[in-house]
Amino acid sequence: MQETRLGQDIVHTGVPGLDELLGGGVPRGTTIILEGNPGTGKTTLGIQFLLEGARQYGESGIYITFEELPEQIYRDMSGFGWDLRELERQNKLRIICLEPDVLLDQMMRTDGLFEQLIREIDCKRVVIDSISLFRTLGGLQTDGREQIYSVRNIMRKFNLTAFFLREYGEWEGRSTPFENYVCDGIIRLSLREHMERFRKRTIEILKMRGTCIVEGEHHYRFLSDGICILPALSMVEDKIVSDGVARLSTGIQSLDDLLFGGLPQGSAFMLDSNSKANYKYLMTSIYAERIKEGDCVVFMLSGLSSVETLEQSLELFGASLREAALEERVFFIDHYHRQVAPEYEKSVIYVDRLSNGEYQKKVYEAINPYFRESVVEGRRWFIHYDLNTVLSERGREYVKRHFADEMARCRAAGVTVLCQSNFTEIGLETSSFLERASNGVIRTWVDGSYQYLQITKSPGGRMSAPHIVENIRDRPYVRLI
Repeated sequence: MQETRLGQDIVHTGVPGLDELLGGGVPRGTTIILEGNPGTGKTTLGIQFLLEGARQYGESGIYITFEELPEQIYRDMSGFGWDLRELERQNKLRIICLEPDVLLDQMMRTDGLFEQLIREIDCKRVVIDSISLFRTLGGLQTDGREQIYSVRNIMRKFNLTAFFLREYGEWEGRSTPFENYVCDGIIRLSLREHMERFRKRTIEILKMRGTCIVEGEHHYRFLSDGICILPALSMVEDKIVSDGVARLSTGIQSLDDLLFGGLPQGSAFMLDSNSKANYKYLMTSIYAERIKEGDCVVFMLSGLSSVETLEQSLELFGASLREAALEERVFFIDHYHRQVAPEYEKSVIYVDRLSNGEYQKKVYEAINPYFRESVVEGRRWFIHYDLNTVLSERGREYVKRHFADEMARCRAAGVTVLCQSNFTEIGLETSSFLERASNGVIRTWVDGSYQYLQITKSPGGRMSAPHIVENIRDRPYVRLI
């Protein structure tokens, strides 16, 4: 039974990892080019597509080969434990060997051999190996265009989901082949050098109509039971950490989606940004959501931020810092002893000219009474921790000695922390330490004319693809593409 997506009949390939790259599968009736150099596994993936269709989804298939005899395919595929003969006896599979001109002739005939085979096994999937040989039928003038176009139309006539195998090496560096425009999708398999002594196999979805794809190159491996694709930027999820945890919205829907709903409550996340990146709207949106939700918030002010500038930024997002201060649920840690409006005076914790020991004690004594009372009331706490300021004012050794313990205490108390830092400026050793002590890392940077954002670490063990940060006119003023 196939799923539907926006009214489409979706075909699952059944190949581990491939459907994930294809947004769940491909629309039925799609014609896809599967290209690659010799030895990349085109035949194996094509057979696996038919095999899994028959075994998992009850969809019979036909494998048409122009060069290999069925006996050779039976023998090669038996190495994966696949009994193709048994599937043929069950009328779930047919493997036939024909000349390209004979196949084309039979396809064009009403009630020809091709149509008979489709009806005989109720065929839903087809693999043709390979369409490169159709070029020999068209001559130098047409390059096989008419023949390839005709075969594509036959697939659509019978609503067949098809893989057309093609050798990639012969066209590399030349003009775009005609069939790239005719077919609905292009999947490329590659085999290249890796770390001098090794080889790596990658798969890339270059084109696919009717579905969202995961872009980029992804590794694949030959396992004992067939090909397995390993989507890039993903690792095994830690279900114990990630399941059942409340999420705090960032106020940016696209960022919440990358975080599977928002920042996990009671986690410590790091925002790593370079000097060119504009993270103001990202951070302010997160603060504003916490204030509007009634949370208690602690802000560590930097040399460039003040209560006044923070108040103005939050107003853009519809959050009142002044009201939160009057309700005694916002606090400010200030290393620079700047004057504030009277309504904020009780909320500011001045820590300038204090030793590191005195600093910790003063912050704890100022906040702890409110914390204990708010916990009884069921209020959440959120801390903005400016690591750049702490490193500058407290020193690198202080951070190395206390940061991990501070984050552990916050997590144990259910406090959510967002730390701000610049990994490039603080160096590899310190940044690695900070990353290990955090549950997740959000990285944003500028490269050329674009700003990017990527989740490089999360409690579930997953990473996201890099997204472009786009400025928009309405709240939250940014979105991720």
